[in-house]
Amino acid sequence: MRDLEGFTQTQHLILELKPNLKVNWLAFALGKHVKGDLKGAVDIIDIFLSTLEEGSTDLQKNYETSELALYKNSIIAESGRWNEALDHLIECQKKDIIVDYFSWLKMCGFYQLQLDSFDEAKTTFNKLFERGSTDDYSVHTGYMLAILKIGGDLSKRMMKAKGARALPSLLVLTDAQKTTLKDEYKNQLLVQYPKSAAIMRIIMMLLDIESKEWTDKIQSYIQTNLKRGVPSLGDDLSALFLCCCPDNGNEYYIAQDPVDVKSHKAFRSISNIVDGIIDSLEGNSTFPNDDEIQPPSTLLWAWFLRSTLYEFAAEYREAVHFIDKCIDQTPTGVDLYELKGRLLKKAGDIHAAAECLDKGRELDKQDRYINNMTTKYLLQGDREEEALEKMALFTRHESDPEQNIFDMQVTWYELELAACYGRKKMFGKCLRSYVSVEKHFEDIHEDQFDFHAYCIRKVTLRAYVDVLRWEDSIWGQDTYVRAAEGIIKTYLHLHDEPTKNSEDNEIDYSSMTAAERKRAKAIARKIKLKNEKKVLEEAKRRDADDAKTKSESKKSVKDEDPDGLELLNKCHLDEAKKYAGTLVKNAPNHLNTWLCQYDVSIRRDKALMALRALFQASHLSNQSKVMHHELFKRIIDFHENVKLAEGSHPAVVEVFNFEKAALLGSSSKSLHEFVLEWYEHAKANPLTALGLRVEISKAMLRYKVRSPMDASNLIIENGLNVRDATLNNCVEALKVLKSIEESDDRVTEFAALARNMYYLSSNL
Repeated sequence: MRDLEGFTQTQHLILELKPNLKVNWLAFALGKHVKGDLKGAVDIIDIFLSTLEEGSTDLQKNYETSELALYKNSIIAESGRWNEALDHLIECQKKDIIVDYFSWLKMCGFYQLQLDSFDEAKTTFNKLFERGSTDDYSVHTGYMLAILKIGGDLSKRMMKAKGARALPSLLVLTDAQKTTLKDEYKNQLLVQYPKSAAIMRIIMMLLDIESKEWTDKIQSYIQTNLKRGVPSLGDDLSALFLCCCPDNGNEYYIAQDPVDVKSHKAFRSISNIVDGIIDSLEGNSTFPNDDEIQPPSTLLWAWFLRSTLYEFAAEYREAVHFIDKCIDQTPTGVDLYELKGRLLKKAGDIHAAAECLDKGRELDKQDRYINNMTTKYLLQGDREEEALEKMALFTRHESDPEQNIFDMQVTWYELELAACYGRKKMFGKCLRSYVSVEKHFEDIHEDQFDFHAYCIRKVTLRAYVDVLRWEDSIWGQDTYVRAAEGIIKTYLHLHDEPTKNSEDNEIDYSSMTAAERKRAKAIARKIKLKNEKKVLEEAKRRDADDAKTKSESKKSVKDEDPDGLELLNKCHLDEAKKYAGTLVKNAPNHLNTWLCQYDVSIRRDKALMALRALFQASHLSNQSKVMHHELFKRIIDFHENVKLAEGSHPAVVEVFNFEKAALLGSSSKSLHEFVLEWYEHAKANPLTALGLRVEISKAMLRYKVRSPMDASNLIIENGLNVRDATLNNCVEALKVLKSIEESDDRVTEFAALARNMYYLSSNL
């Protein structure tokens, strides 16, 4: 797929045969570029341009000429020659061949930042504002970088930020820097562009949260959007919940965990403001300090906003109370049901959430979004048949809905369906759905061939190079990683617990040695495969009979193996190994990649590969300054259960033992000391994640570290005012507490806290 050397040589030969064709020159230049020969690519473009006669359309102002000039410029910039790149842009402008003036200005501004020409950069970004880019946050970031005179690698990283995040929400600024930016925005940009929402938001980010000015600005902003009835106002305001990154104290991340949200000054201040607005609207139908009578819809959206804020704080009972008031007032609001469904799901009742969303869906049957959300919740509630009925409302009615979903590459549906089948232990169908996602990525990967001739001919080379580079990382995309992880876990589950049949029901594996157990499982697996083969043959015969009554058409994997029996018949460990290898190669920055690699390696008795996986996972954990509870559990498991095979070379044994000890942090540290160290770390940090606390407590009980009461105290001492207090972690915490005889009162206390948060869950 990426024979770059061969591609370049072939294009060179074609160019020598037909040098009069423009596409041959561009394809050769593209080959040089993607191969890494940046100077060669620029030279090829220059030679091509030198062959053109004066007055040629390829030298006049048009889209193709403009794109070729900007493509050449991007290659120059890629090599780090900022001066040359900027001079080239200016030369192109003098020749009047640039059509995409927006890109030209943005590239100019970026180069000027790299060259520390901050005054010129400020002027350039100002021109972008004049052309209507006042709500483009990347332009605002460039403008602020120019004002603060920040260039180099930091400016490059800041300019790459996506979404509605500008410099004040990315980088920790000093008070002096904030004052400089605030004065510029209030006295210049706000005066010029008073209707720009981005400018208003940036000013709010620059103000001191504890100042009266910030409170007044936020209140005015909230009241304006409540009048307009903006459902996304809560999400908009959540961008103000900024916390310093644990791995880089100079940058921000947006708080997501309820504990971080509740402790944030901006959240508390906004909550107080909204409470005051609600009290005033309920009492007088006016905003505080305002005599204008507001319509009932304003109060509705104030309740809606308060419900959203309670959701951020994981106070679901109060959130549902306010959204119920909204629905009582306006039972026809689709957005109201969408929020209530989300709250019911988070509170622990997925079935009630699905029913609530279905009520909202009935109000607007042409709303694809709420139909999809209803489908998603039905799948999470293991109601796949009802989910398919909902999806069928938006598929082609003349075809099979499942086939249409597959053809349209609806990966979110297939991932949720696979998880649904996995929970119902229908592993064949589970694997089939996961593999469908993989098939989509294979199609996307192959489709890049279709773009080549078109992009060369139309000279959309900048976009084409971006697509090629994205294609190079396609197997590391989150959607594919999730599918591959699901396949690995399913195959490992099948390996650990092979499906029993009537002939091996009486086998007692617990009384066998490891060798006997392995042999018995192999026999059972052969019998199972034989029986499944019969079922598969019968299914194929039925499909053949059904096909006679249907028109001739190309069958997909779904038609040929609807129950996933062929996937079940594959060697479980080999398949898990294959997908784990794909993740290791393409998604090395995902923690779950290395956890899956570890799980596969220990089952293959590959102790060194398992050790490497744990080191890689630990490296990622150290970068984020957070130990994941799944990693902690595997480190304990590795030291307790994994050993080198007998007869290993002494040098290998020596290295293995040294690195195994180093995994604990010190070659002289025992497993007991490792658990004690993490107990003290969790004890000292009140916000340590609940999942990690549970795993540390389990290890304390297993290795008799401190007392059982200390183990229970570690879980319950901070209640649910800890990070990662999910429903599943609460359930696991209760199991550990119940296993400790001295903690009966503690169990009751913790269960009460968990039931108060997840008050609709039947698992507590």
